[in-house]
Amino acid sequence: MTRNSLLTFPALLAAACLGLGCPADDRNLAIPSGVTPVAESNEQKLSDQGYDLTPPTPEEKAELVAKLTPEQVRITQKAGTEAAFCGTLLDNKKEGLYTCVVCGLPLFDSKDKFTSGTGWPSFTKTFDREHVTGKVDRAHGMVRTEINCGRCDSHLGHVFEDGPAPTGLRFCLNSESLEFLEEGSEVPPESRPTEVEEAFFAGGCFWGVEYAFSELPGVMSVTSGYQNGAMKNPDYKSVCSGSTGHAESVRVRFDPDTIDYETLVRFFFRIHDPTTLNRQGPDMGTQYRSGIYTKGPEQMKVARTVLRELSDSKAFGDRTIVTEIEETEPFYEAEGYHQDYVARTGRACHPGIGEAVEEFKKKLAPSGAAG
Repeated sequence: MTRNSLLTFPALLAAACLGLGCPADDRNLAIPSGVTPVAESNEQKLSDQGYDLTPPTPEEKAELVAKLTPEQVRITQKAGTEAAFCGTLLDNKKEGLYTCVVCGLPLFDSKDKFTSGTGWPSFTKTFDREHVTGKVDRAHGMVRTEINCGRCDSHLGHVFEDGPAPTGLRFCLNSESLEFLEEGSEVPPESRPTEVEEAFFAGGCFWGVEYAFSELPGVMSVTSGYQNGAMKNPDYKSVCSGSTGHAESVRVRFDPDTIDYETLVRFFFRIHDPTTLNRQGPDMGTQYRSGIYTKGPEQMKVARTVLRELSDSKAFGDRTIVTEIEETEPFYEAEGYHQDYVARTGRACHPGIGEAVEEFKKKLAPSGAAG
């Protein structure tokens, strides 16, 4: 059978060929692990890789779409599908980034591209877990996971759980939904990360610490992870064993024009008990220690100054502050199920977070602002 004869088959066959989707019982359907459900997208304005995920306004979206070709509009805005084996990026072997053709957000890295034999560009994972979102697609008599841009929500293709190791996923893309930026070429502004500063804190279970910082004005993103230990690429089980020396920590990316590092340090001391050694409440072990991990001499100076002030003022009574202050070592992002845990599950930890957040929101409010 020739390639051209394939294109004359009915539309249903073409739809089935796209990633080899097939009829399924959607009662047990779940978005594959490793794909961010669309309902959870844009809760953070900044991704883990540091990209602004703020969606364009309807007016901005209309301007972006007006620059597309009719075929790009059909695919990205009307969930269309290009013909198999005809996409311009299917056989692209160059190194670089694949970005959203509409808004420019980086979506996939060339190192994760593979030949699937399905006729569409295929990848094993996304550039960032929040840059591509998934939602249930029941079109054409099938139940599949549609994937969209995490910033502008444009249609990209579908994802399937029949890919190669290590992810087991196959992100099946339309070439017309992508723009390729070859390595070494100039990166346009819309495809660059946002310039922000970073801070790292450990104050017991990272679920509550992450949630607390994420509520502050000026904080762009908070990520749970493992830090200042002896093992490379630790996982939750190894950290919990106490053998790796890592602390459960969070990486806070923030806009210094809205909130400064000293305020973050003072907030950190407000949301946990820095006087309990290797413990927060019922959680015990070195991974639950109190720590500030600094980037550069200025952060180190600020952290030590605040700690000394709190110690001298007896802010915690006669109890000694045991918070360690060290230069930051490699930060390893925790598993996906740890991220945004409190927001997703409603399971609270670190009592008093709400009061602390409200207290600091008032301090950060512009002069004369209501509330």
